[in-house]
Amino acid sequence: PLELSSLSLPFFPPFPGYLTVSIEPLPPVVVGDAVTLKCNFKTDGKMREIVWYRVTDGGTIKQKIFTFDAMFSTNFSQMENYRKREDLVYQSTVRLPEVRISDNGPYECHVGIYDRATREKVVLASGNVFLNVMAPPTSISVLAADTPAPFSRYQAQNFTLVCVVSGGKPAPLVYFKRDGEPIEATPLPEPPAGASSWAPRSLLHRDLDDTKVPKSLAAEGELGMGNPFPTVDPPRGLAAERDSVTESIPETVVSREFPRWVHMAEPIYYFRHTHAPVSDGTIEARATLTWTLNPQIDNEALFSCEVKHPALSMPMQSEVTLVAPKGPKITMTPTRARVGDTVRILVQGFQNEVFPEPLFTWTRVGSRLLDGSAEHDGKELVLERVPAELNGSMYRCTAQNPLGSTDTHTRLIVFENPNIPRGPEDSNGSLPGHCGFRFVLALTLTVILELT
Repeated sequence: PLELSSLSLPFFPPFPGYLTVSIEPLPPVVVGDAVTLKCNFKTDGKMREIVWYRVTDGGTIKQKIFTFDAMFSTNFSQMENYRKREDLVYQSTVRLPEVRISDNGPYECHVGIYDRATREKVVLASGNVFLNVMAPPTSISVLAADTPAPFSRYQAQNFTLVCVVSGGKPAPLVYFKRDGEPIEATPLPEPPAGASSWAPRSLLHRDLDDTKVPKSLAAEGELGMGNPFPTVDPPRGLAAERDSVTESIPETVVSREFPRWVHMAEPIYYFRHTHAPVSDGTIEARATLTWTLNPQIDNEALFSCEVKHPALSMPMQSEVTLVAPKGPKITMTPTRARVGDTVRILVQGFQNEVFPEPLFTWTRVGSRLLDGSAEHDGKELVLERVPAELNGSMYRCTAQNPLGSTDTHTRLIVFENPNIPRGPEDSNGSLPGHCGFRFVLALTLTVILELT
């Protein structure tokens, strides 16, 4: 019976000890901050090791960033006695002095203690924490979509501003303002189809454009149009222009003529917001604002794109002013063009700041360009090896953006080139052979007179 009773008694092995591990949670941190990861653990056993891991690739890769091995260190030798059952609390810290976006992700703290029953076994426990690293946007810019674009007096045009925000994490909150006031826009997943306020309406013929301001009204400043720009007839003849190479002719501002589709009602704005991840861990955000452009009320309107981000103490913004081009400044090189030279006519700027980017078109008044084309696009017009026939020719530069159009003229004066032999006809219009014939005839008549 004793033997049976002894067999029926349960067997309780020595208590193996206990171990609990936890990592203090962290709020989001900003790039450049110093961060301390804290791992707290409680045990009544003998310390074996502490290992910190940085987890990458969705948990498939664990990279050691710190290791403490109690077998080769006496730092904890006096902190506890494994033979005594008592609670001991430890803390292991890892400090990142200057965090980067690449430090974003999960971290794990693994702790091992010796089993109380035997020093050959190790009890393991771990804790984890996610380090959320934020980065403020590094750049913000506002640009116009589909530029350069022409101005149309006969058809309503949709206009789109694009705000690009780069370098931020997480994605920022982007919104637009007009003249300092927030814009209430309709979210736009896809461009609406068939909306009367969105689809442009065309005028059938120029005669339908009955909104041109009479000169009498323009002189009185009615309708808010202001005084028209003066026009001066170009000087007649080239005699007075020999001292000046170029002639600046006042511009003709077409943007003052508004078609009947223009109304003073408040525009309807449509808004779209997208973001895309970048290889460095940041997010590029793009916000677009689209509406039907009204040159009467949109010219000189101030639009701003503002960004709110948890890593910014105050909003970040970029602003542009919609302005039609006015008064292009044209230069011509060389300053004294001679026959055979290559002449470059360039638009260097305007009398005002222009946004969006203008579209430049060159034409020759009354004729085609030197290469035979009707027009040329770009800020610069190049005339290769100009002939004398181009002397006095007039060139028109049309600069336009969706808000307006302006024309500026310049006249090309071509001087004679002494390094180039004259053609078969001299300055009097007579052929060299005729000159030789006259000389021989005069000499013969002289000899005959002397003989007689």
